[in-house]
Amino acid sequence: MPEPVHVATEYGALRRVAMRHAGDFTRPLTGSGRHPVLARQQATSSWAPYDPVTVRAQQDQLIALLHEHGTNVILLPPAPGCSTQHYPRDIAFAVDHVLFRARLNSAHRLPETDALADPALGAHPVDVTSGTIEGGDVLLPDTGHVLVGLSEETSPEGAAALQDALAQHGIDREVVPVHFATEGIVHLDDHLAVVAPGTALIHRDAFTADQNRWFTAHFDDLIPVTDAEARAVQVNVLAIAPTTLVTAAGSERIAAALTARGLEALTVDYSEVTRIPGSLRCTTLPLLRT
Repeated sequence: MPEPVHVATEYGALRRVAMRHAGDFTRPLTGSGRHPVLARQQATSSWAPYDPVTVRAQQDQLIALLHEHGTNVILLPPAPGCSTQHYPRDIAFAVDHVLFRARLNSAHRLPETDALADPALGAHPVDVTSGTIEGGDVLLPDTGHVLVGLSEETSPEGAAALQDALAQHGIDREVVPVHFATEGIVHLDDHLAVVAPGTALIHRDAFTADQNRWFTAHFDDLIPVTDAEARAVQVNVLAIAPTTLVTAAGSERIAAALTARGLEALTVDYSEVTRIPGSLRCTTLPLLRT
C-alpha cells in the first residue's frame, strides 16, 4: 500500500510526488476565441507556444534528479485533450494529512482531475465545495497558516471554502487570502516561493502595500526578485529538502541569493516548460514531505 499523504510545509524533505508528462495537444494563445482571463494573464506574464516533446524531455531531467535524491515519482496517466496537463500542482494540493481536489476555473481542464482517483496517490481527494481554487495559489509557509492567492484562478469564495474544509478535517490552520496589486495574475507561486523556514523569494510589485506589510511581519528574510525574473517564472522553484532547492537554468542571480543563505541550489533546464507561465513547482504535486 502507498504511504499516506502528509505535507506540512513547502520545504520538508520530498519523499513522494505526482507528475504528469505534457500531452501533444496545445491550445491557441491568440485569436478571436481567446478567453478574457487568458488575455489579462498575458498582460502580466509571458506566453509562447511550446514543443511537447521538448517539455517531456525536460520533465524527465527533473524526474531523474528527484530519483537521485530519494523521491518516489508517481506518473499520472495522460488526460487527452488537456493542454496544460503537465501542471498537476493546479489540480490538487495537500495540507497536512488531507489531499484536496482543486475547483478549477477552466472547464476544459476538468478531465485532468480524473487521475486523482488513482490509489497510488495514497488518499481519496476531498472536494472544496464552492468558489474556485487551484494549487498554484496555495502555499504552506509554516504549520499555522495557509496562504491562498486571489489570482485569476482562485476566488475569495474558494479561499473561504478551504478554511471550512480544513476545520471539518481537524486541521488547525488559518487561511490567509493574499491580495495582488493588479489583475491578470496567473498564480501566487509565480510571485512568492517559501524556500526555508521564515525565508521566501518575493516579487514585491505583484502585491498590495498591505499584503507586503503582512509578509514583512511574518517572514524573517524576504529575498526580492525583479519584474524580469518574475516574468521568466524564476520564482517558481521546488524545495526537495529543508536546505535543498531545484531552480531553473538561467536564474543564476536567484540561485546565488539562495546559496548565500546556506541553501543548495540544484539546476535543471526548464526553458521549454516556462514558455507558458509555469515551472518546477507547477509540474510537481507533493504527496509526502517529512
